[in-house]
Amino acid sequence: MRINVLQHTPNEGPGSIQEWSHARGHEMYVYHPAQFHKLPTADQTDMLVILGGPMSPNDDDEWIHQERTLVRQLHAQQTPIFGACFGAQQISKAFGGQVGAAPHKEGGWAPVYRQSTVIEGIPEQLAALHWHQEMFSIPDGAELLFSSDLVTNQGFVLDNMVGLQFHFEPLADNVREIVVNDGEYALDHNDLHQTPAEIIDHGVPAENQQVMFTILDYLSHQ
Repeated sequence: MRINVLQHTPNEGPGSIQEWSHARGHEMYVYHPAQFHKLPTADQTDMLVILGGPMSPNDDDEWIHQERTLVRQLHAQQTPIFGACFGAQQISKAFGGQVGAAPHKEGGWAPVYRQSTVIEGIPEQLAALHWHQEMFSIPDGAELLFSSDLVTNQGFVLDNMVGLQFHFEPLADNVREIVVNDGEYALDHNDLHQTPAEIIDHGVPAENQQVMFTILDYLSHQ
C-alpha cells in the first residue's frame, strides 16, 4: 500500500504513523504542499494522511483548496483518509463543515474521552497532545469520536475517514521538536496552562501509539 502523507510544517511529522507504515509493510511518501506546492494524485494514493500545521483551512492558498479537492476525490473512490488537527479541519470543510475559533485554546496534554465504539479497541480515556485554537464542526453523516473537557468536537468518523483535532501521532522526539521550535504557542493565552518544559516532561503515553495503530488498521480495512 502507498501511504501518501501531506506534511505542512517541519516540526509536525508523521511520528508513529511512519512506525505503523513500516510495521505493516507499506511504502510512505511525504509531500510538503505548503513549501513545494505538490500533491499526489488520487490514482497514486492507497491511503492519505493529512497532518497539522499553523495555517487555517479558511486561508485562500491554492494548495489548501487543492487538498480538499483531493480529499473529495479519494472519498468518492473509497480510499481511506486520516487527518490530524489542520488535516481533520480540511476533511470537515471538504464535506460542508465549518472551521472557526474554538471556545478554548489548547496547547499541551489533556484527556480526551471516547464518544463512539465504531472503532473497536480504543480506551474510554486517553491523554492526547493538543496544539490548536481553531476547531471543526462535525460534518453531516459523521459520528463524534472524541471530546475533551474544553472542546466537544475533538474527533469524528465519516465513512472511510477519521479526523482528530488533537495529536496521537507524536513520539517523544516529535514532542521535543514541536516544543523547541514552537513553544511560545503554549505560553500565549493557553487554556491548558502548561509551560513548554511541562509539556516535554509529561512524556508520551505508550498507549497513544497503540491507538494510532488501531485507527490506521481500521481505516486500511475499510
